[in-house]
Amino acid sequence: MRKALRWLLALTVLIGTLGTAGTATAAQPAAGSTSDRAGTTGRADSTDIKDRLLAIPGMSLIEEKPYTGYRFFVLNYTQPVDHRHPSRGTFQQRITVLHKDVSRPTVFYTGGYNVSTTPSRREPTQIVDGNQVSMEYRYFTPSRPAPADWSKLDIWQAAGDQHRIFKALKRIYTERWISTGGSKGGMTATYYERFYPRDMDGVVAYVAPNDVVNDEDSAYDRFFTSVGTADCRARLEGVQREALVRRTALEKKYADYAADNGYTFTTIGSLDRAYEAVVLDYVWGFWQYSLVSDCATIPADAKSATDEAIWTSVDTISGFSAYTDQGLEQYTPYYYQAGTQLGAPTIHFPYIEKSLIRYGYQPPRNFVPRSIPMRFERGAMRDVDGWVRHHARHMLFVYGQNDPWGAERFRVGAGAKDSYVFTAPGMNHGANVAGLPAAQKELATARILSWAGVAPAGVKSGEVPAKPLASFDARLDRRGVERGLRP
Repeated sequence: MRKALRWLLALTVLIGTLGTAGTATAAQPAAGSTSDRAGTTGRADSTDIKDRLLAIPGMSLIEEKPYTGYRFFVLNYTQPVDHRHPSRGTFQQRITVLHKDVSRPTVFYTGGYNVSTTPSRREPTQIVDGNQVSMEYRYFTPSRPAPADWSKLDIWQAAGDQHRIFKALKRIYTERWISTGGSKGGMTATYYERFYPRDMDGVVAYVAPNDVVNDEDSAYDRFFTSVGTADCRARLEGVQREALVRRTALEKKYADYAADNGYTFTTIGSLDRAYEAVVLDYVWGFWQYSLVSDCATIPADAKSATDEAIWTSVDTISGFSAYTDQGLEQYTPYYYQAGTQLGAPTIHFPYIEKSLIRYGYQPPRNFVPRSIPMRFERGAMRDVDGWVRHHARHMLFVYGQNDPWGAERFRVGAGAKDSYVFTAPGMNHGANVAGLPAAQKELATARILSWAGVAPAGVKSGEVPAKPLASFDARLDRRGVERGLRP
């Protein structure tokens, strides 16, 4: 399950994205750290950046981690549980700040899930050589009210979180801001822009699904009939089918695996349901995280493969822990949102006999404890989709050609301005600007630099190609892979 622009304008018909205290003592700044200068009035401000951040009402320090050339802070910010009624309780929301210099632009990032407390830099941050503020999405622990009123977990409330953080930090980081995120984070950046279109100067949304009509998912079925190569599809389909044919034997292995690891199945209902869910995720999981070149790792003749080979292939790609109570718990907020606003895909398996499939693709309701009420809001995604199509401004959407989540995507149309949708050939759910065709890559980079207000003169005039302003840093810029069918 889960859990993540360059282009010739002439060729782009896609029209061109509240304090309770933290407790840690700050670490000493790293050698080479950038100092803070330039206050909101434009005059020099010699106050240390940590002190300026902690002077914000509701902001508290968890820890500071050293990183050469930057200051990195893990912070708590006090937020209202309900932005419509701020007096009705608060919670602590984790954010991080990768500080370079207040004279640089700032990138506002969220992955839509937990925030990483390790210094890292997203692609737009490297491109503009800027600061980065990263937000943990509300209700992902520890950024969860206690007790949790789940009705306050929706896209508007989350956008309110971002808006308050932006307003608080804009007093320090006064230059331009660009929001970004990948997958659910790309969706989050888009929803934020829809509700607060005057906050950001640009949006870069990566691999963001757009399930406008939750009950109409034929685009996904069409995707799986043509993605990759015929041989690769046949290998994957063969292993998936064989895992269901050998259900009795492999479920005995699953029961032993669960017992050895202390896994339980209360939320989904049974080991049998969990087993089928993992197997049915197999093909989707491969294309979300793998490339055509990885097809060689899939057994070519599933019928002749050993039980161990089938188990290992499915576990490597789908993960047999995914639908256990322990695997689902961290992602309860996502499944809640998928079952109340975001929508979730339903796909079919025409190459597998109906007698082998007992439950089919299960809905998000099956992955959320029954003690949490859920009701789907059908108009939420339709509203966002219509806004993007007709009101998008300075928005860039990047998709991977072989990523299933891109089968239902955002599009821009009449009324959109300086906005683009691009597809990286052969790429998966990790698609980025760097993976675009050369002309699109240059155009995307140029637009991001322009939106951030840091485009060099030669780029503005078209005399030199647009490139990231900061060099690649293997530690800051490398992305880990987090498996799962979630976006």
